[in-house]
Order: sequence, then structure tokens, then C-alpha cells
Amino acid sequence: MGYGAKIYQQAREELERRRSQAEAQAARRREDFYRRCPRAREVKQEMAQNASHIARAVLAGENARAAMERLRDRDQTLRQEYQALLQKEGLSPQDLEPRYACPRCGDTGFVDGKLCSCLRQLQRSLAYEKLSMDVPLDRCTFGTFSLDYYKDDPRAHRQMEAVLRFCQDYAARLRKNSPSLLFKGATGLGKTHLSLAIANAALEKGLGVVYGSAQSFAVALEKERFQRGEEGGDTNAQLLECDLLILDDLGAEFPSQYVNAALYNVVNARILAERPTIISTNLNLKELEDRYSPRFASRILGAFGTVEFLGSDVRVQKLKERRG
Repeated sequence: MGYGAKIYQQAREELERRRSQAEAQAARRREDFYRRCPRAREVKQEMAQNASHIARAVLAGENARAAMERLRDRDQTLRQEYQALLQKEGLSPQDLEPRYACPRCGDTGFVDGKLCSCLRQLQRSLAYEKLSMDVPLDRCTFGTFSLDYYKDDPRAHRQMEAVLRFCQDYAARLRKNSPSLLFKGATGLGKTHLSLAIANAALEKGLGVVYGSAQSFAVALEKERFQRGEEGGDTNAQLLECDLLILDDLGAEFPSQYVNAALYNVVNARILAERPTIISTNLNLKELEDRYSPRFASRILGAFGTVEFLGSDVRVQKLKERRG
């Protein structure tokens, strides 16, 4: 699903917690029933003993047929008595069974060896929660993107109207092999807002999204380099394996030869694997070449669709509005 090992592990742990809780609650309900009706416990034990006798009779072969029939009759009698005891207490057999959050898989996360929809949904929810802790995901939607901030410049307004429509269409068609995008433009023009709006759509589709600034990824990569050597750690794996990578503010990170090489390797590997990446940057082509390398800039511009953002800094406009 492209959510990364940590999200998957957290989802499995949550399912195990739900499963254990459901089984513990069922055990308490059974104990309460047996406390009120001691005969029910005895009947249940006799049913278990009778079942083992039936199994032995089956293994004994032809001569055990008559004994096996008697045991089956006894089993039927015990089941009827147990059912009567349940009814006397106003219960059904289901009342004493675990009430799993997902009846399809019994909170195991798998049905016939395949990932259950509950595990997919749980990973999606955890990914959304994790992403929302870092960014205002609920406020960065297509519906909250206002073109009013571009209306004073007709050219910018037309361009940003087209950009908004393009991003909405891209999000609607988004797949694991969608093309990558390069959001270019000055600070405060909505690059982050629209990239997160696409992230929202991706999460709704069940795709795994990793979002972060180039600076945050640079810090994590450098940290893992010194902790574990240069083979790559969790951050590198997440950047490579997620369904959609959003790399915000490329060029704002502290420059280092290692980080530049690591970012190039991630971008190049994702291009080769046909996994979509959205990069936003304030840098132009010349600045990208100078900041990284002509090879890096050429790789991005050759494989990414470029989306140009125009206008005046929206953050400055909002600040002026708040000040009256």
C-alpha cells in the first residue's frame, strides 16, 4: 500500500489490540454466564470431552460406528441443554462470542491470505493522522483554495485558475503510476496548499503519502547516515517506496554533498519505478543547476510535468487582511 513499515506495524498492533479486547470481553461475558448458571460450565466441559471421544471413535474405524453414533446423539443432547440454559438467561450463543470490530477477518487483518479492507482503512487513517500532525491537512483542500488572492493580476488569475483545474483533474485521475509534477513559483503562491489538496485525494483513494520539506528530509537522512552508515534507513525507504512523495520547498534545505546525492537517488529511483512525486520549489532552472547539478535539474525537468504558479504572496495578503 505504500504507507511504509511503521504505519503497517502500527495498524497491525491496533488490530491485535482490538482482537485481544474483543476476546477478553467475550471471556468475561462467559464467566458471568457460568457464575449465574454453573450447570452451563459443566455442559460445556462435557461437550468438549464428548468431542474428543468422537474423534477417537473415528480413528478406531468400522467397529466404532455404533459408539460414534451414540456419542453424536449425546452431543446433540448436550447442545440442546446448553441452548436452553442460554435462553433461560436471555442470551444467544453469539452473545458469548467475541465481537470483533471487523467480522470479515476477526481483526486479524487478512481474509484468505489477502489484506482485509479494515487493515487498508486503518493504514489510511493512521497515515492521515500522521500527516495531519505535521501539516494543516484539513484546511488545505481544493475547496479552501481561493482564487480571490490573484484577481488583481488578470494574467496570474487566469494562470492560477488553470493550475487549480489541472490539480483537481490530476487528483481525480491519480494512480500509483501517475506522472510526476514540478510546482515552480515564488513563495506564498499556493504550491504547498495544492500539493496537500492532492495528498488528501490520494489518501481518500487509499494511496500511501509521504509529505515533508526538503529540509526535514535532509535532516533525517543526515541523521540516519551517521547512525547507521550510508546504506539508508527508514526515511530513505519511505521516500522510495511510498505511493506518492511530496517534496516541499526543494532548495531551502542546508546544502551538503550527501543530501544532494541522496535526493537525486530518490528522485531518479522513483522515476525509474514510475512512482509519482510532486516537488515544489522557488528555484528557476539556472538556480536548480547551480544548487544541485545540471544532471539533477535535467532529470527533473525531463521527467516531471512543470506547473507554473503566478501572483503575489498570498501569505502577505492574508496578514494584511488580519491587520485590518
